[in-house]
Amino acid sequence: MTIDEACVGCIINQSLKVSNAINASSLLCQELTSTVEHMSKEFSFSKTPPEIAADVYEKMALLANKHDLYNEVKELSTQKALSFVPLLKNKLLLSQDKLLTATKIAVAGNVIDLAAEVEFDLQEELEKIFHTEFAHNDFLALQEQLAHAKSVVILGDNVGEHIFDYMFIETLQELFAHAEYTYMVRGTPIINDVTMKEALCAGFDKLCNLVDSGVNTPGFAYARANPHAKMLFDGADLVISKGMGNYESLSPTHRKNICFLLKVKCQVVANSLGKEVGDIICKIV
Repeated sequence: MTIDEACVGCIINQSLKVSNAINASSLLCQELTSTVEHMSKEFSFSKTPPEIAADVYEKMALLANKHDLYNEVKELSTQKALSFVPLLKNKLLLSQDKLLTATKIAVAGNVIDLAAEVEFDLQEELEKIFHTEFAHNDFLALQEQLAHAKSVVILGDNVGEHIFDYMFIETLQELFAHAEYTYMVRGTPIINDVTMKEALCAGFDKLCNLVDSGVNTPGFAYARANPHAKMLFDGADLVISKGMGNYESLSPTHRKNICFLLKVKCQVVANSLGKEVGDIICKIV
């Protein structure tokens, strides 16, 4: 999906979030904001929000002289997510429907999004997620596809969320051991998206096939992916796409059998899905 007028203000506002995250001086804060505002006058409405964001964040990283703008924040997000793991493992252990529980856990983790228009509290989401229905509910179709898929690619999204993705993949391997699972991450630090650095620290390389997609966008921009990632994406029986950035990048897409799992955190995506901000989505296309 291409950017909307509403995306412009959201992207400009992200310069303030970056300034706060890196404790920028008032001078640097002003430079970041004015630069992004200037860039916004040239935003191409033929591009997706993640493609625009990639250019903006690259410029902000140069101005701040900081390769990974959210490095410290990502570490805190990981620690917070890890603190919930014992509780969630117990929830899975007692669950009568492990796949549904693991899927809800994976979606709850999607609230850890530093670029979102609306922010949600992780603990609050975890308390209510198991009693919340999918606003778009293709869960039974997902279950059916998993039962037959021999290769599954999971497109990672945010740091912290990746801890819950780990539990999700563990459950998939337990329930559908016949399939090969690949977890795909960003090729370079962009916002708070998961890269090889965080995925390796979490042990994904020992859990499943871990792949650097090569993309520099906060979403799987197929045209920017490396040849290996494209081959895996095209050849998988099923792709599970986590989060809004991947949805924005892959709507539309050239392949079928993609399951979008996400929390709706902005009105533009809500309008695209015909749902409301705050809804949780399990949609197969």
